[in-house]
Amino acid sequence: MRRWLALLVAATTSLVLIALLVPMALLIRAVAENGAMSRATAAAESVAVAVGTPDLPLTVEQVSRPVTVFLPDGTTVGSPAGRSDAVRLAATGRSVTAAAPGGREVLVSAQSPGGTAVIRVFVPDDELGRGVREAWLALLLIGLGLVVLGIVLADRLALAVTRPVDGLARVSHRLAGGDLTARAEPGGPPEVRSVALALNHLAGRIDELLAAERESVADLSHRLRTPLTGLRLDAESLRDPEEAARVQARVDALERAVSAVITEARRRTAGRESCDAAAVVGERVRFWSVLAEDQGREVTVMLPDGPLPVAVGAEELAACVDALLGNVFAHTPEGVAMSVRLRPHPPGALLTVEDTGPGFEPALLERGTSGAGSTGLGLDIARRTAESSGGGLTVATGDRGGARVELLLGAP
Repeated sequence: MRRWLALLVAATTSLVLIALLVPMALLIRAVAENGAMSRATAAAESVAVAVGTPDLPLTVEQVSRPVTVFLPDGTTVGSPAGRSDAVRLAATGRSVTAAAPGGREVLVSAQSPGGTAVIRVFVPDDELGRGVREAWLALLLIGLGLVVLGIVLADRLALAVTRPVDGLARVSHRLAGGDLTARAEPGGPPEVRSVALALNHLAGRIDELLAAERESVADLSHRLRTPLTGLRLDAESLRDPEEAARVQARVDALERAVSAVITEARRRTAGRESCDAAAVVGERVRFWSVLAEDQGREVTVMLPDGPLPVAVGAEELAACVDALLGNVFAHTPEGVAMSVRLRPHPPGALLTVEDTGPGFEPALLERGTSGAGSTGLGLDIARRTAESSGGGLTVATGDRGGARVELLLGAP
């Protein structure tokens, strides 16, 4: 938008300046020519006064330009010049101006005792255009300066419009990434401010709807406790102790699942969590290192020296790390080496899990797709967790031919 506005203002300003400066340039040239011709005419008239007097040669010498006096007897006084058609016309008693090689000639007729004399004053082209080029150059510089000034002003004006629009785009991307706390700063023209207020209202409304939905899920989960209680009583009334214990265990598992749904729904309603990625990754790597040692796997770990906060809860990040490391153990033979690297990376941190096994196809990123009889949800859960923080997940072939999974996590 800034570029298009600058081009529009440059084109408009150029057209206006052309329409203004071209006639002004022609006027300057005409004024310069008229001034030179007026001075030449004045010089010729001053010589005409001395025609027929003995002071004529002295008067001609005092004029600071080429002057020729054609006397009636055919002789000339002053600068040598030929009798042109214009001179013969002026000899009839008419004062004329005519073009001559290298300039113009001013011809003034004057009466003398012997007849009509003609005074010729030659005006060279240099005198006719004196000061015109300098004036044109000044006009050109003024025009260019005005165009540049117009472009700068247009750019400032466009910036006042595009800067709030860029802010709206950033806020919309944050909202799309799951950050429902993102809000736009109203600014710029009234229309842009109206859009910013509408976007803030939309974000607030989305937040309210999601909170209401999660509370509905939590309320629904609470309602499930009543039939669970009845089911528990039915299980206790069974006569077979083993059957009662088995049903009771299933009821307990179902109740724990319902409680987990309630906790998860309300936890998400409370807002986005954060944790120290270095501490969580280090703890999970130590947990899996016991199994790696039993299987003869070499584990290389590279973690930052200090804390590395990310916009993911500790439990969610631990589940992601478990899913990535569990894939290595599930899809590679025993003895295959693996590495875990965590380092700062915009916008937050980059977790890389790489092995030297046979690798796997990127199609396994699809939800529910697995190559070893598992649920196929591990990588999808990790991807969704990363995207909720403003990052993402990529799968590629490692430097040693195995699989390499990179989990990009956003900063809190």
